[in-house]
Amino acid sequence: MKRGAERGRFITFEGIDGAGKSTHIDAVAQAVQMRGVETVRTREPGGTPLGEALRELVLSQSMTRETETLLLFAARSEHLAKIIRPALSAGRWVLCDRFTDATYAYQAGGRQMDRERIAELERWVHPDLQPDLTILFDVAPEVAAGRVERRLDLARGADRFESESSGFFSAVRTMYLERAAKNPARFLIVDTGRAPEMVRTQLEQMIRQWNK
Repeated sequence: MKRGAERGRFITFEGIDGAGKSTHIDAVAQAVQMRGVETVRTREPGGTPLGEALRELVLSQSMTRETETLLLFAARSEHLAKIIRPALSAGRWVLCDRFTDATYAYQAGGRQMDRERIAELERWVHPDLQPDLTILFDVAPEVAAGRVERRLDLARGADRFESESSGFFSAVRTMYLERAAKNPARFLIVDTGRAPEMVRTQLEQMIRQWNK
């Protein structure tokens, strides 16, 4: 997709489980809306009825890393066709909780999937579209694990990813930081080990300064 004068912006949010994405996406949405921009909030896997059904399978059913990766891209293909591309074409800003960077981080980093296999799927599913901005919520895995544990105490049991080891999440975080280092113009890294108020202030400043 080529960026035209009226094309919306595509912002993605990444980070390991417990990094604080859910807590802070609201702040970004509010900052964007204050600019008078219409937004569409969505998530991956998910965003469409089919995507949500595939999400449930990925989070709950045992499967090979290859099957897992293929299901994620199947959900992504539907998501792009039904939600993301139409919204961008209409001039809306799409705020998406995870996108293909998450597949590299979790499946290549955590699962040790061949990253070239992921790149092949990426070239097939969205060869012409990358996020305009990716906000990476970064925190030490041990801090994130404590947050996930407290959250689960109040809600439900752990899914397949939340049940993974600290070593898994260390590998995921390393891959995220590697991708951020290779794409510094696209990534903004936010330290979410700080107080939520400090993180929110930084995010609001980032959005005000970005894409003026």
